[in-house]
Amino acid sequence: MVVTGLSGAGKATVLRMLEDLGFESIDNPPLSVLEELVGEGGTVPLAIGVDARTRGFDAAELQALLRRLRAVPGTAPQLLFVTAEDAVLLRRFSETRRRHPMAPGGSLGGSVADGIAREQSLLAPLRDAADWVVDTTDRPLPDLRRLVERHFRPEGEAPQGLAVAVMSFAFPRGLPREADLVLDLRFLRNPHYDPVLRPKTGQDPAVAAFVRQDPDFAPFWQRMTALLDPLLPRYAAEGKKYLTVALGCTGGKHRSVLMAELLSAHLAEQGWRVDLTHRELRAVQASSTGAMAAGGGELNIAPPLSTTGREAPSTCTL
Repeated sequence: MVVTGLSGAGKATVLRMLEDLGFESIDNPPLSVLEELVGEGGTVPLAIGVDARTRGFDAAELQALLRRLRAVPGTAPQLLFVTAEDAVLLRRFSETRRRHPMAPGGSLGGSVADGIAREQSLLAPLRDAADWVVDTTDRPLPDLRRLVERHFRPEGEAPQGLAVAVMSFAFPRGLPREADLVLDLRFLRNPHYDPVLRPKTGQDPAVAAFVRQDPDFAPFWQRMTALLDPLLPRYAAEGKKYLTVALGCTGGKHRSVLMAELLSAHLAEQGWRVDLTHRELRAVQASSTGAMAAGGGELNIAPPLSTTGREAPSTCTL
């Protein structure tokens, strides 16, 4: 696949989308090495970006190269041309304050307009010869992604869709940087204060039973799943590829672990690809030392216990 088009139309974006589909993406290699790159073969489909900035660029030479490659058995390169209307290209360059690569000197508006006209003239033969012309003028990014996936997904490869990462963590150790959604479970009963349960984790049935006995557990679970169940399909429809849901408690060992286990199972049952991570448990497994409470792994910063068995409001000092 050779991807070309007008500057500002979205060629680089299309290349990234093809890369997400499993293509090996190479942007703007010298024209002289294109035939060698394609001739190397390989099992991974290749997407090569070419435009007027490419070293040694010549539209007629590129067309001749494609004809030679199409004559080789088993090689059928396609030409994809990405374009947009002049007014949209002008606006995009104005918004980004970038200089058009084909623009001569002069005022900003005039130079960009002249650059667009010059590039259109230079690339006109490629647009006429293209197998596919994608106009991004009125096409939102999610629509563009769907179009690329629909037409250019490698044959036999199933759609990947949204991948959901579910993570448990401890608030005192900081929010996960990759988190898209964060839920605070510190309102639930804390097994840390039970000497029998303290050494265990949220993966233990006894801990699960203890937390589930909290009268707020079931209502929270219902509301959480009622929130997430309709959100995930909408994220997927917008073209989002990864979503991280982070569930936190004080120590990252009991309540958040249990809820992460339950949520990952719930999402997997609905057909989502789910990756489950327990950040603090992983840290404990990786090292037996650190700022963890002796014998349990729960961070030694738990707030005082109220008479109800919940955490009483307080300020904790590390």
